[in-house]
Amino acid sequence: MRILMLLALMVFVTAGCSSSSAGSIPATELPHNTEDSSAPVVFMTTDITPEGLNAIYEALNWTPSGKLAVKVSTGEPPASNYLRAELIGGLVQRLGGTIVECNTAYNGSRAEAAMHRQVAADHGFTKFAEVDIMDAEGDIELPVNGGTVLKANRVGKNFANYNSYLILSHFKGHAMAGFGGAIKNVSIGIGSRAGKSRIHSGGKSDTSPWGGAQIPFTEAMAEACKSVSDALGNGERIIYINVMNRLSIDCDCNGHPAEPDIHDIGILGSTDPVALDQACVDLIYKAEGNASFVRRIESLKGIHTLEHAEEIGLGHRTYRLEEI
Repeated sequence: MRILMLLALMVFVTAGCSSSSAGSIPATELPHNTEDSSAPVVFMTTDITPEGLNAIYEALNWTPSGKLAVKVSTGEPPASNYLRAELIGGLVQRLGGTIVECNTAYNGSRAEAAMHRQVAADHGFTKFAEVDIMDAEGDIELPVNGGTVLKANRVGKNFANYNSYLILSHFKGHAMAGFGGAIKNVSIGIGSRAGKSRIHSGGKSDTSPWGGAQIPFTEAMAEACKSVSDALGNGERIIYINVMNRLSIDCDCNGHPAEPDIHDIGILGSTDPVALDQACVDLIYKAEGNASFVRRIESLKGIHTLEHAEEIGLGHRTYRLEEI
C-alpha cells in the first residue's frame, strides 16, 4: 500500500510538471497586463495540443474572408523546432488554408524554391495543405506608412493572391533579433530573399543580410510587419497565434538549436501582434530557467522591436490576458 501511494504521488507530481510552468505565474505579475477594457485581448491556454490550438483560434472570433494563407516557418533541417504537422494540421485543414513561406536569405536548405518545397514535404506540411513558396517567381513592394527606416517592404509576389492571413508562429529565441514571434514571422517570414536582406540591413541592402546595425534592424522588422498589416485592411484580415513550446534560445532557422532551459508554457493568440509578442516576452521573463533566453533578448535589444512597433502604430504593448 505504501508503495502504491508513493507511485500515485509520483504520477501526480509528474503530471503537474509536464502541463506547463505558466499556470504558476499569476497574471497580475505580468508587467504589461492590465484591466483596462480598451487594451487588446491576448487569449492563452496551457494546453499545447490540437484542441488547445483550436480553442485559441475560436476565442479570437475571426472568420477569414476569401483565400486563406497560413504563415508558418517550415523549419531548417535537420532538427529545428518548427511547429509540427501533428499540432497545426487539423486546424489548417479545417480552414482550407494554404501554407505559405518565402525563401531564406542565407544559403541553407530553403534558399531555393525547389529545395524549400522538399523540406516542407519532409516536415509533413504537404500532407494536410498546399504549400506556396511565395517568392518563387519574384516579389512585390508594399508601402511602409510612418516608418523611419523603410520606405517600402519587399514581400513574395504571391502575397497578393490571398485575402486573409493566419500567422502561426513558434515563439523562441533568435540569434539576431533576440526573440522571434508574430512580428518576426510576418516581417522576415513574408519578406522575399531581397526583402529579408533589406530588413536585416536596416534598409541598406537588398542583396546581403549581413553587417547591418542592430537598432535599424529591429525597427525595420516592426515597419515591415506594419506594411503587411496595413495591406490587409489595417489588420482586419490577419490574426496571430504564438505557440510557446520548445523554448530554445535559437530560431527555427537553426538546424541544430540549443536545448530549451524553460518548460513549455502554452498557446497565445491575439488580433494585435505587438500585444501578443509582449505577453510572450513577459511570460519568458517570469519563467524558471530563463537566464539564457533573457540574455539573448537583452544583448540584441529585442525589446526595441516592440517599442518601435508601438510607436509607429502597429499595436499596443499593454494587453488584457484571458486564460481559457
